[in-house]
This record gives sequence, C-alpha cells and structure tokens, in this order.
Amino acid sequence: MPALINGFEAYAPEMAYEGGGFKESHFAELASVEAGHFWFESRNELIAWALEKYCVSRESFLEIGCGTGYVLSGIAQRFAFERMLGSEIFSEGLRFAARRVPQAAFIQMDARRIPYSGEFDVIGAFDVLEHIEEDTVVLEQMYRALKPGGMLLITVPQHDWLWSTSDDYACHVRRYSARSCHAKIEAAGFRILRSTSFVSLLLPLMMASRLKKRKEGSEFDFTDEFKLSKPTNALLYRVMKGELAMIKAGINFVAGGSRFVIAQRIDNQ
Repeated sequence: MPALINGFEAYAPEMAYEGGGFKESHFAELASVEAGHFWFESRNELIAWALEKYCVSRESFLEIGCGTGYVLSGIAQRFAFERMLGSEIFSEGLRFAARRVPQAAFIQMDARRIPYSGEFDVIGAFDVLEHIEEDTVVLEQMYRALKPGGMLLITVPQHDWLWSTSDDYACHVRRYSARSCHAKIEAAGFRILRSTSFVSLLLPLMMASRLKKRKEGSEFDFTDEFKLSKPTNALLYRVMKGELAMIKAGINFVAGGSRFVIAQRIDNQ
C-alpha cells in the first residue's frame, strides 16, 4: 500500500524530497516561465497533434515525470480522457501540477518501479528519460504499464555536440542520438511509428547561442534562455508553428535540438 505525502499517494516515499536527476528548486523556476514561452507552447502543440493522429484509444493517460503539470494541462484542455494520471518522483512538483490540472489525479513514484500493469492506453514521458541513468528500465516499465497495443509518446534532448551548461544545470545524464533512442525503445518491445527531430529550423540559432556562452565563460543563469522580448518570442513561435506544419505534412527532420518518438507496444503472438 502506498504512503501518503502532502495528500498524494507515494509509492517511493523515500525519494519524495531527494529523488535525484533533478532539483526541487527547479519546479518553481519552471512554473514561472512555461506559460507563453515559444518552446513549451510549441512542444504542447506537437504532443496534442500526435495524440489526435496516432492515439485512437484515449480513455486513459499516464504522464511520467509530469513536473509542474504544464504538458498535462495542455492535454486536458484538448482531450477528454476518462482517466488522467500524472506522476512525479518529487512531491514538490505534484503541488504545482495539482493546482494546474484539478481534473487529473497525481501520484508520487519512481519511474523505475511503476506500480501498474496493462492499465493505460497512452503513456507520455516528455524530457524525462535524459534525467535517469536507468532509462532502459523505465522503458521496460512503461511497456508493462501499457495495455496491449498501447501508445508511447517520448521527447528527449538530442545530439551530444549540443551539450552545454544548460544540460548540467538541468541534471541531464545524456543527450540522445536518433540511433541510441530508437534502439532502446525497440529493445523494450515497442514498434516505432514516427520519429522526427524538432527545434530543427531554429537549430543554427541554438548552436550559436550555446557557442557564445562557451566563449564568454560567464556564470550560468537559468533565466537567460527565457529572457525574450515579446516580439522575439512571437517570431520564434511562428517559426516553430511552421516546423510543426511540415511535420504534420510528413517531413521527418534529421537534426534538431530535441527528438519526438511515437511508438506502439508490440505483444508476442
């Protein structure tokens, strides 16, 4: 039976405050910058499009590492899942998420030990796996928690050569290549239906920004990447909207700051 921490069922209570792979202080920082920022907004739209196109069964949804609930709030606005469950290893994140998405349920858990088997139509993990050393274990656990034929949606940061102080600050363990990402997903028992990079049209700008920071060698400031004027943010959002239109049209980008994978659980016959 789960414990109870701050009103949430806790399946890994010993990790609720020091779960590793992240820092409790980051939740407040993220909650203050997500809404309206071009990257978070465009990622939500990409996820919503994939749910609409690829996920026919939408009765139950589990998000692994729901953070402040920003993705889950976007999903809740567009889809009427009968059961929406957000999970997070840090109880601090759940506090933000529960306020943002009152229609969803939330639990504290370790993604390496998901307490469900064959229960969900869709599982999402958005910029989560890169925080966890045992990412293959998490993929296997997600396979087990899905119903037969269930769908998996994943986003991860991409390209080792983009590694920067931002990754260190965010407690990333790795950035993925398409090959390594696909191999791990398939080894867990999934069939990949669609895979594309995103933040592709803005990749040159992203590279220039990170190169400039390396040359300057100045003290890292988490908020730097979010200090955008409204016109700049609007322009970058329009570029991302154009990129999404191209993905919807069937274009799979080879390179980009992140990778988005849509996969389906395969069951042995």
